[in-house]
Formats: sequence, structure tokens, C-alpha cells
Amino acid sequence: MKKVITILFVFLVLFGTVSVYATSAPQNNVLTSETTSTTNLVELKEKALKSLEDYQVAYGDNTYGFAAYILNIIRIYSIPFGFIGIVIAAIYRYVIGIRKLDVQDKGFGVLVAIITVMVICQVLPLIFAIVVRGWRG
Repeated sequence: MKKVITILFVFLVLFGTVSVYATSAPQNNVLTSETTSTTNLVELKEKALKSLEDYQVAYGDNTYGFAAYILNIIRIYSIPFGFIGIVIAAIYRYVIGIRKLDVQDKGFGVLVAIITVMVICQVLPLIFAIVVRGWRG
């Protein structure tokens, strides 16, 4: 197993490298590139702050708005991490677990745990919105 992971890592490093060649381009291109990336970062920050302010206005309190904003981010990012976890757990259960039964049980346990956490991360913002906006008034 370690050999396979090592070989995959070596192929990833070899095919993931990018060749950079020196050119006689003026230095203004480098400055423009750095300025553009800085501008993009500033725009992303402003967009996130605007979204946070929208949540704070919608919930009527800074604390509730911040909690809703964080729960929304968790809801969005739990899907890809959940799928990656499901794939890893399925590999443990169905590929490695064919020869080792203890690994098969470990894969099943991890699979159940990841699906449970993923469902909780998807439902928690809804429950928060119902409780805070519905019952709080």
C-alpha cells in the first residue's frame, strides 16, 4: 500500500510541475499581475463582509447574523469534504476490506460517521433559522 501511495505521489509531483521560462518582458507585467491578484483579494474580502452584514441585518443581531453566516459556510463546504470522506471510507470498506475484515468494519464505521456529520451540517442552518427567526420573533 505504501508503494502505491509513493508512486502516485511521485507521478503527481512530476505531472503537476510547471516549467517557467525567462523572457525579456518588461517589469510592468509582473506589477500588473500582482496588482490584479491583490484587487481580487480585496474584492473577495468586501464581498464576504457585505454578505456578513446582510446576515446581521436579516437576523437583527450581530451575534445571530455571524452564527448564521458561519453555518452557511459550513453547509456549503461540507458537501465536497463529505464526498471525499465517503470515497475514502468506501475504499476502506470495499477495496481494502476484502482481505482484512477489521479494516472493512473501520470503513463502515467511518462511512456512517461521515454521512451523519454531512446530514447534520446540511440541516443545522435550517434548524437555526427556524428557531432564531421563528420562535425568537
